[in-house]
Amino acid sequence: MADTIDAKVYARYLTLDYAFIDGLVATFGHAVAVAPGMPAKIRFAGFLAMLTSEENDYFLRSFQAFDLPAPSFDAPVSHPVVDAFNALMARQRAAGTYLDVLAVLVTVEWVYLQWASEAVESGTPPPARFYLSEWITLHADPAFADFVNWMRAELDREAARADDAARARAESAFVEALELEAAFFAASYDRA
Repeated sequence: MADTIDAKVYARYLTLDYAFIDGLVATFGHAVAVAPGMPAKIRFAGFLAMLTSEENDYFLRSFQAFDLPAPSFDAPVSHPVVDAFNALMARQRAAGTYLDVLAVLVTVEWVYLQWASEAVESGTPPPARFYLSEWITLHADPAFADFVNWMRAELDREAARADDAARARAESAFVEALELEAAFFAASYDRA
């Protein structure tokens, strides 16, 4: 939380992340559809509401602070890592099972929970720039942690019930999502 990231790098990160949001929202919407009961559907719908309100508002305010227009879903930003992530999420939605969707959703949200929690637990004062401190706060929030941990338990339960082929498919998607997360953060440093 040292507040040392270059503003141009973070602006690129936000632009790429906002380009990713459309596919993420679609995948959470699919999770609502395939969740095995109303309690799970309600949890996913609640997170989807936060993603399309509070988090979307964060993006819009941050783009304004950078004096950048928010990327439009009519003319989306294209980048190889965003395109690969969107393709992975589309494949998981097409596979259609709850386990397939959880395999990518757990991965992308757990990574954010982990680094944000570590940033807060480090005891370092929060960054002065609101777009940095709020991004950490959003992802270290106890409600977010509870949701991610609930999804992890759902993934574990579904994987335990699945056959070997379904588990292998989910594991492959989980690993691919982790690799894409690393590539995604690295892409923020691209000069393109």
